[in-house]
Amino acid sequence: MAAATTARLFLALWPDAASLRALAAWQAGWVWPQGAAVVAPSQLHLTLHFIGATPEARVPDLVRGLALPMRPFELTLDRAEVWPRGLAVLRPVQAPPPLQDLHAQLREALQRMALPVQDRAFRPHVTLARKAAGAVPPIEPPALRWRVCGYVLVQSRGGYHGLAHYP
Repeated sequence: MAAATTARLFLALWPDAASLRALAAWQAGWVWPQGAAVVAPSQLHLTLHFIGATPEARVPDLVRGLALPMRPFELTLDRAEVWPRGLAVLRPVQAPPPLQDLHAQLREALQRMALPVQDRAFRPHVTLARKAAGAVPPIEPPALRWRVCGYVLVQSRGGYHGLAHYP
């Protein structure tokens, strides 16, 4: 019997074109240490939930089950940090309530579908680079405003592929 094929999935906020240009421009102002793995601008996103390996046969049900109403909101990315293990991130000083609500509602939807959810606290951020210990952000502090109007179910397979865009 052949093994079922799986899809490596996650839910994310994906920036619109203007927000992506602003993120990429700000990312380009960093001084990266040798060996840093800088995230390609086209791949910059904010992960809401990592789902992981899921049987491909379940994907159509997930697409339907993850369709939730949401109200657009503004996300301000105003804190640059290099976290332990060299993860360079851009994050909001304070996550807006609509982002927290969306995260919680998606968590409940994943649980209803018997999918895994992480137990750790939600720390919304955009990963700019990995292996970036010692990276230096631009002198100008970030103040990127991103108008969030939806979220995406993404498959990671040789890059990121949006399987469903919500709403």
